[in-house]
Amino acid sequence: MRRILISCLVCAIACVGAAAAFETRASRLQAIKTIGIVSAIGEEMSLTQAGLTRLGNTAQSASISAWGLDELIVQQATKLLSGRYRVQPVSYRRPAFAAIRDSAVAPVNLLRTDPFKELVRSDIAPQGLDAYIVITRARSKLGNGRNVEGVGLAEYRTLLADYGLIHALYEVRVIDGKSFDVIEKRTAAPLDNTGTVRLDGPSGPVGEAFDGPASSERLRAAVADLITRSLPVTLGDMHLIEGR
Repeated sequence: MRRILISCLVCAIACVGAAAAFETRASRLQAIKTIGIVSAIGEEMSLTQAGLTRLGNTAQSASISAWGLDELIVQQATKLLSGRYRVQPVSYRRPAFAAIRDSAVAPVNLLRTDPFKELVRSDIAPQGLDAYIVITRARSKLGNGRNVEGVGLAEYRTLLADYGLIHALYEVRVIDGKSFDVIEKRTAAPLDNTGTVRLDGPSGPVGEAFDGPASSERLRAAVADLITRSLPVTLGDMHLIEGR
């Protein structure tokens, strides 16, 4: 009986702690009035081949800076958030944010200091806004365990079939503009998880090979579509959009 009572007490304390943490996060989000938006996911596209017949190949990349994906993300996020917040333009060193490849959203990294905290403190102007939305590349495993991240085109081959995926994997952080602590963070979820080959983020099938991805308007439009459709879902799941 004593053990049961102790277990119940521990559970009760844990529940109270979780409720308090949620209340604190919700109240901090509610207090935000002014925000700045940082995006650093779209300067290059990865080209990944994986599967039983491609185990030895390494990923390649191609520049897609001309696509203007980060500008698109800032534009779309501003449109979505401006109904609730006063969004102010900010300047920042995009390569510095894009250079951080170790995602603090992953469970293995939960005890580490978020790597974007100091960047927001030192590399964004103006300072002093209530919060900053930071959107950067996320990572997922493809097929046999090979990692893919950010914007990319992936081909997964088996003995019987080939599968092509285009992906736009990203994560969103809300960082306090005074303490620079992470208030909330979330990885964009898959839009459709019914395909044969799945990624933990926005992706979709593509039927063509890897010829000329950086100059392909069709691929650019497909990536833009993934971003445009997933961003309101992600921001809504983070309770940054009214009515979600």
